[in-house]
Amino acid sequence: MNTAYDEVVTAIAKYGFHNHRKQEHSDVLADAVLRDLQQRCPSLDSDLVNGIVVSSINIGAPGGRSRKLDLAVHQAGERGNLRALRIGMENKSVITAHRNTSSRFDDLSETLEAIYQVQPNAVLVATILVGTATRVLNVPDRILPYHEDTFSERILPRLSTGDEALWTEFPKAVSRNRTTDALKTVNQFRALPTRRPAETHRQAYDYVAIVPVFVDNVNPPRVDRKNDLGIDVDADYERMLDIMCKAYHARWHLL
Repeated sequence: MNTAYDEVVTAIAKYGFHNHRKQEHSDVLADAVLRDLQQRCPSLDSDLVNGIVVSSINIGAPGGRSRKLDLAVHQAGERGNLRALRIGMENKSVITAHRNTSSRFDDLSETLEAIYQVQPNAVLVATILVGTATRVLNVPDRILPYHEDTFSERILPRLSTGDEALWTEFPKAVSRNRTTDALKTVNQFRALPTRRPAETHRQAYDYVAIVPVFVDNVNPPRVDRKNDLGIDVDADYERMLDIMCKAYHARWHLL
């Protein structure tokens, strides 16, 4: 099965590496999820086709640190007005360093609280790409800033191709993860509250999608379907789309 997550890892491979400082891969995910959801959800498709709602990426969201909402489906002409929000999606990744899990968790918790206070009917989803590699070549922080002049010609073409010499050539750029880190990260994000489509009285996400990916910036990236985390990526993706559609229809077409 091809999911939006497969399109993300394809984009990472094409780009050459996962850049946790940039939004490009999150944008790919947002666009692909919305496309797949529209194909499966007649209520949403009708509203988009008839111009009742439109989609936006990276709109301002409440909270600190100039936070952005990665995907917003909102009433037409109401960009940035969270009261007009119907679907919101936040995309996070914990790949290079699992020690950042708590910060990403706090970001998602704060976004949930802030949006729920304004529009509790909004269908709110979080996706988290969780890296399963035990070592990652930290290109954005440890290589690119120090080799800008030669990066495009000498280093970039070798990334995500399986060139194992990169590990020894740039030893100070290697970030290491323990074999237990991915599971600990997954368990922490599973603590985010979730709710059923009819439970708008509960402050919770409608779906939290945890997606294991193998991304080390040396070997070709992939969605890690043969993971040890008990996650069926394809089934979870279908379930997320189904729940999003049911919640959207219940809250915006049956009111």
